[in-house]
This record gives sequence, C-alpha cells and structure tokens, in this order.
Amino acid sequence: MRRVVIVGGGAIGSAIAYFLTRDSDGERFEVVVVERDFSYRQASSALSASSIRQQFSTAINIRMSLYGIDFLRHLGQTLRVGDEMPEIGLVEPGYLYLASQAGADVLRENHAMQKAHAVDVALLTPDELKARFPWISTEGIALASLGLSGEGWYDGYSLLQAFRRKAVSQGVRYVQAQATGLRRDGRSLTGVQLDDGETLDADVVVNAAGAWAAKVAQWAGIDLPVRGRRRSVFSFSCPQALPGCPLLIDTSGIWLRPEGRQFICGFAPPEDRDHDDAPLEVEYEAFDGFIWPALAERIPAFEAIRMTGAWAGYYEMNLFDHNAILGLHPDCDNLYFANGFSGHGLQQCPAAGRGIAELIRFGEYRSLDLSPVSFARILENTPLLEKNVI
Repeated sequence: MRRVVIVGGGAIGSAIAYFLTRDSDGERFEVVVVERDFSYRQASSALSASSIRQQFSTAINIRMSLYGIDFLRHLGQTLRVGDEMPEIGLVEPGYLYLASQAGADVLRENHAMQKAHAVDVALLTPDELKARFPWISTEGIALASLGLSGEGWYDGYSLLQAFRRKAVSQGVRYVQAQATGLRRDGRSLTGVQLDDGETLDADVVVNAAGAWAAKVAQWAGIDLPVRGRRRSVFSFSCPQALPGCPLLIDTSGIWLRPEGRQFICGFAPPEDRDHDDAPLEVEYEAFDGFIWPALAERIPAFEAIRMTGAWAGYYEMNLFDHNAILGLHPDCDNLYFANGFSGHGLQQCPAAGRGIAELIRFGEYRSLDLSPVSFARILENTPLLEKNVI
C-alpha cells in the first residue's frame, strides 16, 4: 500500500484524496491530508465567489469545466455519505460577457472555440441583449456572449466539505498541522515534515497548498510561478429586482452576480497594484471610487445600491499564464503538483482531482488528458494563453 501525503486540504487536495480512495478494487492507498487550519478561514475554497463557466478560449479549460458541471449536477449521488446528502445550492443562470467594439472579435473567436466543444452559448447583438435583459444599459456594447446552460454558481465551502466528508468515509486521514519541509532522498521525496516535529513518511507527495504552493515547491528545489493575489468581494443590496440576472462581466472588468436577495461583485486591480501575498484587507476605497460608478452606468437601478458587507481572499495566481499546473516536475519523481488555478480552482477541482489520482495510480491520464497544463509548457516557455480571464 503506497503512502500518499497531500499538503493542503482545500477543495483541490480533498478532491484528489476522494478520487484516490474511491475505487474498492485495484491498488489501495494510505492517504493523509495535511491542512493547517480546519476552519478554512483563509482558504480560497471558502472565500471564493464559487462559480462555474464554460466560456473559455482554450480547449483544455472547456473540457475540465464541462466535466466539472456534470460532476456538480450529480453531487448528491457521488459524494453522499450514508443518509447525508450533500447540497451545494447549484444554480445555472449563465455567464454574460459584454464586449465593446475593441473586444468583439475576441468574443467571436472564443464563441467559435466554445461551439466546437459543444458549449451551450449564444452571441447577442445589443438589441437582443436589451430585449433579454431590459435593465442593462447597452451604451458602448457591440456584442455579448451568454451561456445558456452549464454556467452558474454554488456554495464553494459546502463543496469542499462534501469532498472532505466523503474522503474521510473512504479512509482518508486529515491532520491539522503546518507543513514545514520535505524529506528528500536523491530524486524522490520520502516524507513531509510538520511544525510539531513529526515527519509523515510518504511514497508520494502532492502539493495542493493553494496560495502557499510556491513555498512547498521551494522545499524540493523547484521554482513554482504561483503567488497569492488578493481579491476583494463586496455584497450589496438593490431595491429593484433584476429578473434573470446572470453572472455579468462588464467591459470595465467588474463582475457581479445575485447572491440570494442581494448581489456580490469584484474586480482585478491593475497589475502595478496587484502585489504578491498582500494582507487580506478589503479594498473598500475601490467600491466607492470605481465599482459603484461603473455598475450604475451599466445598470441604472444600481444607482440606489447599498454595500452590506465585504471580504478578501487569495487567488492562487499562476504568473506564467493564469492556468493550472498539474503533474510531475522532471526534477522530482514523486512530487505531484495541483496548483495555479488562478480563480478556476473550485470549478476545475473535480477534473484535477480525478486526473492527479489517475497519474498517481496509473502513471497516465485515462479519463481526460490534462497534459496541456503540465509543467512542460513552463519549462519550454510556451504559455497556454487563456483570453477569458476574470
């Protein structure tokens, strides 16, 4: 029985643990997940806006997310533990991308890629957009793209807990501790060191440490271009209802979506203000100075909004090309990476979890070929460019 130690017990690490121990036949694994904080107070899985989309510009992201939506739709059967049926509140109102004249050609190119992979998406002219969503101002809009199914949002923390409960029911052990180093023998790792002085023996180590993944890689002498980038999310109320409101991405870069009877929104700060590992302090000044004016211009009803809360969390940003990094690095034979999802982690955790489990079990991908997001592209300096980054 091979001993697998997973560093990081968020949605990615827990999905890998679940898939590794799911099958009752074949090779069995002794799986230990090291998680520094069982409250997940700063975990991206708990602080994310928890959405899923199919509107990507690259085939691998589309394939991973198509698998993800199918997995989420059948979660009740897949991750059920005894009589306890997981519920994540999945809804599918779609994503709505708005494009100015300058961005219209990219939207058309993306649409062609999406339709080639059977994504249920439609392009809308400004008149069609207004007819479907009369509460939107189409000023400055040349084209829009709307996901008709397979896109929406859910409770990310509940998804994480569902994976964790199911993994535990399958024999996975969770340890609340801080990993502090890796024990290495030549090209292989033999253990994970913890802050209490204990070392967990390992035949396989998985780096699923999220925003802190670069430090884990550094212990093995590997440079991982992943950093924690702060993102603020604001909740607000509006006295007027917006029928059928999807997750909307404005030309300003601001995104918004309904959250119960309220809304949440966020944005990516300019590159020169998007610092690594910034303190998780909400950028309140951005709401009044940038977000509110832009939202009110796009949706007139939002002139009367009132902010009701806010929080900040980390994107585990892959600085190389903003896409996942999965699999082995050539400098280490048994350290598997599942990092750098850049905001796509929750929606891609089912595909990534299954893929890493297959790599460990069989030495190859058998269900979905995830090799396009391997370390090879980084070492060869051939980025996988995703045009639809939020």
